Amino acid sequence: MNESTVIALGFFDGVHIGHGELLKMAVRRAQERGCRSAAFTFDRSPREFVTGKPVPLLTTPAERADIIRKQYGVQEVFVEPFDQSMMTMPWEDFISELLVKKYHAVHLVAGHDFRFGHKNEGDVEKLRSYCAAHGLGCDIIPRVEKDGVTVSSTYIRSLLEAGEVRRAAEFLGHYFSVEGTVRHGEGIGKKSLFPTANLIPKEHIIALKRGVYATRAHLPNGETCVGVTNVGVRPTVSDKNTVTIETYLVGFDGDLYGQKLQLDFFDYLREEKKFSSTQELHDMIARNAEEAKRIVKL
Repeated sequence: MNESTVIALGFFDGVHIGHGELLKMAVRRAQERGCRSAAFTFDRSPREFVTGKPVPLLTTPAERADIIRKQYGVQEVFVEPFDQSMMTMPWEDFISELLVKKYHAVHLVAGHDFRFGHKNEGDVEKLRSYCAAHGLGCDIIPRVEKDGVTVSSTYIRSLLEAGEVRRAAEFLGHYFSVEGTVRHGEGIGKKSLFPTANLIPKEHIIALKRGVYATRAHLPNGETCVGVTNVGVRPTVSDKNTVTIETYLVGFDGDLYGQKLQLDFFDYLREEKKFSSTQELHDMIARNAEEAKRIVKL
């Protein structure tokens, strides 16, 4: 079996359409060479390790790997811990010891601004020169723009913080999604409103703008359904200031407690507000459900 790999290099947070150009090139070069396509990434943001402060991300490492494999057809995803030894690794060793010796790289693909090695001393010019001197293939992907805007994870995070999930999806190339475990809520929805699923989101995932969204829910049995999702503190029914992700699964009648649920965010419907009664809230959720069914095509 040919163990040689063509590796796309990057952190790939969100796996947006700019990352997609690297990944598609890696797949193409691997097919040309008759070897395996791969992506190399880290288990955490290097900035988080250096600063010691949590960095809000678009995706978990597992979600990144899943999108890279399923959406772009990359065969392998190599995830290395970003720790002290990684941070202080000389840039030449990053290529020779890690990518070539450990992961059998014969061709590398990087973005125009890729930096690596101790103190970020490695850049695309050094990468290109090293590859040329050591018989490795190399592609450097130029900046990717959409609507005159450079595609970046930072820009996409700003869109999500503003509730612009529809535009974020255009830059991601897929819908922004949140995956979590369904937990027991306070039972208020089931008693007087609509039955809802309350998610425990993963740590360090970007905080969406508070409000109500049209979503598509991926159920544990593989089916999907339309959702009306509230991201916020539920001011009509709760005096707590804890942000939750609560979803009314339109037409679903079942028990999901303790199971995994993924929500794809299609559009922002309205701001979160405090209603004068639970009946008024009930009527609004019903209207939101009809709107969500028009937006989310299953």
